[in-house]
Amino acid sequence: MKTESDRPVDVSIVVPVHNCRPYLDRCLASLLKQAVSKEIVIVDDGSTDGSRDLLADYAARFPEIRLYHQPASGGAARPRNRAIAHSSGRYVFFCDADDHLGPEALPRMLAMADRNGSDIVLGKIVGHGRRVPSSMFRENRDRAPLGETTVYNVLTCFKLFRREMLTRNHIRFDESLRVGEDIVFSVHAYCHAETISVVADHDCYHLVARPDGTSVMQEPGSRDPLSWLRMIRTPVELMMRHVPAGPLRDHLLRRHFRFDILAQLAAPLLSLDAAARHAVIREVADMCAGWLTDGALERLRPIDRLRIAALGDPERLVRIAQVETAGLRHHLTGLAWAGDRLEVSGRAALTGSWNGVAVGLLLRERFTAAERRVPVTSVADVFAGGVQVSRLPPGVWDVHVVVACEGVRRVARFGARRDPGIARPAPRLVNAVAAPYFTRQYGNLSIDVGGHVVTVRGAARLARLTWGGKGVLTVEGTVSVGAGCPAARCVRHLVWRERSSGHERRAPASAVGEAAFTATATLDAPGVWEADLELTLGGPPVRYPVQIAEAEPGRLGAGAVWWRGRRRWTARPRASKVRRRLVVTVLATGPRAVVRRSMRMGRRRARTER
Repeated sequence: MKTESDRPVDVSIVVPVHNCRPYLDRCLASLLKQAVSKEIVIVDDGSTDGSRDLLADYAARFPEIRLYHQPASGGAARPRNRAIAHSSGRYVFFCDADDHLGPEALPRMLAMADRNGSDIVLGKIVGHGRRVPSSMFRENRDRAPLGETTVYNVLTCFKLFRREMLTRNHIRFDESLRVGEDIVFSVHAYCHAETISVVADHDCYHLVARPDGTSVMQEPGSRDPLSWLRMIRTPVELMMRHVPAGPLRDHLLRRHFRFDILAQLAAPLLSLDAAARHAVIREVADMCAGWLTDGALERLRPIDRLRIAALGDPERLVRIAQVETAGLRHHLTGLAWAGDRLEVSGRAALTGSWNGVAVGLLLRERFTAAERRVPVTSVADVFAGGVQVSRLPPGVWDVHVVVACEGVRRVARFGARRDPGIARPAPRLVNAVAAPYFTRQYGNLSIDVGGHVVTVRGAARLARLTWGGKGVLTVEGTVSVGAGCPAARCVRHLVWRERSSGHERRAPASAVGEAAFTATATLDAPGVWEADLELTLGGPPVRYPVQIAEAEPGRLGAGAVWWRGRRRWTARPRASKVRRRLVVTVLATGPRAVVRRSMRMGRRRARTER
């Protein structure tokens, strides 16, 4: 009988440890819970805080843990390389000792790898006090080509790698680097990976910031701009040796210029003295001269192209960085309808003294990222503009304030800070229903065109019931949405729903003028039928119950009676006890029941006459 230790190892989990005693229990517990055939290869890199003794205790209790010790090397590269040399799994996964895994991380990533023959699998990363990338984790991907996705934006090593690929291509961590060694490793692996996959529907890797700030990336000077630029030459030159000139290389260069190179001309530049600033600018200019292709330049953001154009003007670069990092103050002072325009007014400014500041409003659709500019008039930091809601396609439009200065455009969500007494305007029916609202989490201003996320209040009122032959019923009424806006042009169906079975009958509804509607249906099946009016307001269909005013019970009429074959049918309208919804009860009775009922009614009349 095979024991757990006899089984082939699917995943070798590599854990470098250096003075991580407060985090080890959580990390190791999360690794031991992974329901895969695994080995946990731990290399203690000269810990002096009690980690060594705790690791020995774990290794004695859990046979899947393999523990090695070495003198402190000053970084994670050497212990990781040693762990790779001692690993035997089909795949290698790297986990830092102060981080931890989600409960199903490795089973899901391994299943993805085996199903697709993946060389690299990215699992969704969650940050705790640390920023993490997110664009590549919007959906699971069996295959995520480098040139068509943003997987290359993730250059940390916290992924599942096929060990055979690492060995065949001599992919190891650069032990001369204390910072950025995982970037070099990941770039090299990406260049040789034939299939890359993504697991996005589970929080796989939890990246944790140490409260005491003792991790390498939290140490002062760990992201010194000049040192970082000199380090990043290694992975960029490595990538360019493996990837020929063309669209793929341009796509990968975009990542390095945006996040590694030009980013050093933003906030990091402001922390340097004049001499260091000039050194950083010279280094960036040299990289641009040697590597920046037209294809990579086209893929960069406007702010990045602005910095490149200003490389010969250090003072301009500093002003750009100052604008980009300045505080942005904004305040909503007015919000009201004016016809089909939503009038918005407010204040917006950058902290500090700036000339040539322009203020504006921007609408961005939440799901498609489509944008619409809103014309505004402004004086100093005060502005006012009107959103022409009738011209907005259906969707959820988030309102942003825009402040532009020195060619830099600062964009921020707007509305959370507002004057007391500013309330949400009532929904209004223009081309579609438009419902301004403040978001639940942060209180920012958005406009729901079509009723996608906002429940739009409305009312359908019964005016008259008319019975035709054999259960044919015509309903006439009025309908409005929001603050009493007539909505007859939006009606689509009168829906009759049988209460116990849920079966529905849909009758086309027609508009009569601005506010009235009519619909005819045949209710010739037994049951209790409830009436709803269905409207299309620009988004998903909405239903309003057809209600009967308490003071107008006469609108119901007496109901209907008809014969079909030997059965007697009755339909009796009434108002429900809750919400006074229109309800029609339809009954079918046979001859015997009809006779018995007639006899009972005759006896009752006779007693009354006596």
